[in-house]
Amino acid sequence: MKNLATLIAAGLILVGCKDQGQENESSKDTLAENSAEVNLPYDQDSLDLQIEPISHATAVFKWGDKTFYTDPVGGAEAFENKERPDFILITDIHGDHMNAETLMAIGIDSVTVIVPQAVKDKLPAELKANYVVLNNGESRDFMGINIKAIPMYNLPQSKDAMHVKGRGNGYVLERNGKRLYISGDTEDIPEMRNLENIDVALVSMNLPYTMPVDRAAKGVLAFKPRKVIPYHYRGKNGLSDVEEFKRLVNEENSKIEVELMDWYPERSK
Repeated sequence: MKNLATLIAAGLILVGCKDQGQENESSKDTLAENSAEVNLPYDQDSLDLQIEPISHATAVFKWGDKTFYTDPVGGAEAFENKERPDFILITDIHGDHMNAETLMAIGIDSVTVIVPQAVKDKLPAELKANYVVLNNGESRDFMGINIKAIPMYNLPQSKDAMHVKGRGNGYVLERNGKRLYISGDTEDIPEMRNLENIDVALVSMNLPYTMPVDRAAKGVLAFKPRKVIPYHYRGKNGLSDVEEFKRLVNEENSKIEVELMDWYPERSK
């Protein structure tokens, strides 16, 4: 009897251990499932990337130890107390992207300016700079950053469009395996929708020049950047509804972080 009681007790202990083990495994599975559902904010600090909006399409980027400007306009005062750029990206020939007076004012004699051919052709000869021409599809390694020119244009394509295919550039910059996309004046074109592994994207949305908010959201949902920042969103009827853009993106994909920055500080003065 004593031996039988011992066997029964041992069996109960084994069953209890097994049930507890199953419960622990089940708890681990539940925790894993819950962890997978947590939508943590995208850690831009891991890129060592800082973006300072100046206005509209103009910004100062600090990426690691390199500083660059996009579409510098606004005169020297717009860049007071800003770190001197290692290089400049210009996307198109229009005045809100290409401004010779601002380039002269900030002084770019020893600065590399990366442009599409159409921009170089429009800039005055007396503006001395180290030009690097990149046309759609071309790329170049520069200061530890790979810079690729991406098409930007209106849909449907037409000869009288404000932005014809092949004239201007969006840009994809890659550094240490991280990728930054700057759309330029574009609609949700196939070349944007087909982008992959974009960490941070700046996407334009203003009528009648680029695209409405809903089309911008659909384009972003197609290429799924980890973070998207609306920019260049002033149109003929004022500012586009970037809050609506954020809602449309996150309603469909909550994992895409939408960061709203103040690209029009002059409106709050």
